Amino acid sequence: MAVSTNNFKNGMCIMYDGKMWIIVEFQHVKPGKGGAFVRTKLKELKTGRVVDVTFRAGEKVDDVRVETRKLQYLYSDGSAYHFMDTDTYEQFELAADFVGEAAKWLKENDEAEVLIADGQMIGVEPPMFVELAVVETEPGFKGDTVQGGSKPATLETGAVVQVPMFVNTGDVIKVDTRDGRYVTRV
Repeated sequence: MAVSTNNFKNGMCIMYDGKMWIIVEFQHVKPGKGGAFVRTKLKELKTGRVVDVTFRAGEKVDDVRVETRKLQYLYSDGSAYHFMDTDTYEQFELAADFVGEAAKWLKENDEAEVLIADGQMIGVEPPMFVELAVVETEPGFKGDTVQGGSKPATLETGAVVQVPMFVNTGDVIKVDTRDGRYVTRV
């Protein structure tokens, strides 16, 4: 199905130059001279590389239908991550490099969304917010407040985030997986 550049949206998946791309951002430009055009930043699904591409206004490209499927993360054996569909109990083994950055937010039994385009798995999205235990951080001192600085903390999945000074080892914190930001103590 063809879609016009006038209908572009961030996060839309398109087929361009024989490859699948996600639109990271786009901008319609109407110069004083000449025809209008659309400047885009596209991320290739297979490799993750980001490129700038300019389209003429009204140009058509193929739209790729992307579906999401909720899968439960079971375990990792080092080279692969194992997921299960909770409806059919079907299990999937996904390579570590395929799961990529999402792996640092997944703990056993968490649900993640797997993106599927044209019947092919193209990516893993962790939940937007996760609750993880702090396994290592410098100790806080009496008088440390929310307005104080921040310090690095290593979480149970291996991810490192900046946390306020009052957070201690053993605390469970809520983290925003979109940008790796501390939200609150649980």
